[in-house]
Amino acid sequence: MKLDEALNIPLRTVDKEIINIVKFDKDVPRSSVLAKSIVDLVRSGGKRVRPLMVIVGSRFGPSPDKSKVWRLAAAAEFIHAASLIHDDIIDDSPVRRGQSALHVKLGVKGALHVGNYMSARVIELISGYSAERERYAYDLSSLATTQLCLGEYQQLSYLYNYDITIEQYLDKSINKTAQLIATCLKIGAQSAGADEEISNLLYTFGQKLGISFQIRDDILDFTQSSDKLGKPAGSDLRHGQVTLPVLYALEDQHLASSIRAISSETPVEEIDAVIASIQSSGALEKAEDLSQQYLNEAQEIIDQLQEYPAHHDLQILLNYFGGRDS
Repeated sequence: MKLDEALNIPLRTVDKEIINIVKFDKDVPRSSVLAKSIVDLVRSGGKRVRPLMVIVGSRFGPSPDKSKVWRLAAAAEFIHAASLIHDDIIDDSPVRRGQSALHVKLGVKGALHVGNYMSARVIELISGYSAERERYAYDLSSLATTQLCLGEYQQLSYLYNYDITIEQYLDKSINKTAQLIATCLKIGAQSAGADEEISNLLYTFGQKLGISFQIRDDILDFTQSSDKLGKPAGSDLRHGQVTLPVLYALEDQHLASSIRAISSETPVEEIDAVIASIQSSGALEKAEDLSQQYLNEAQEIIDQLQEYPAHHDLQILLNYFGGRDS
């Protein structure tokens, strides 16, 4: 069963709300390249994990305003989609969701324009939540967006840096991935009037889920086939990204020197050999253990929320992120 179906959230309604953000912007003609690009991006697919989390979070509050919750959910996906546009430019990725990436279609300048518009449009929308009691909404447009940019900067600054610590890796993962997931759950709950303790528990749950997700994504980069990934195994390392499996592999003195020798000039054959060594070193299993530890901690939070019927939704999310059937 798909995630949206398991959570009983109609994905079509989510997509409609996302498209409405640009559709009802009076300053953007519907026939413009900008509008068409965003609509095409929405219709290209995606699981809509972040808007789903906003809606799940709202189920922990006593007074959800459906229209407000859906608008916040759409805004969350707008932020995420804008970050993907920038990701693809930074990583020079030619494909997104089985189609040509936006910077391939429009050029880098055109894609940047779309991504920047999407980020700015969210800030404009959120500015409508001006009452002091609704200032939580600014977390979505300001804090989350800022942290995403910081995570991207950290990723760029750490390229081919084999001396970063596991703590630095985790901090980057929080900024780049976990922060937005956690914020979506929290603002969903706050928009529905949940108290601070519950909202903070949901934030912590989302952060642990997000870190686990990023670690598993980094593991998949070494384990999934090229056909599934759409890029060669170990693509992150080939582009200088030092992920958790690499950090654990660096603890092996026999491997460390060959890993540290990898640069942007290293021949493909040499990198292939190092990747094969990492795959058989035990580093992936060690990374998997840490990912599971975060999932176990997330499970403890679910257990604390048993009195809320929506704790079942958190279990569905945990099972999904953990790769288990919902």
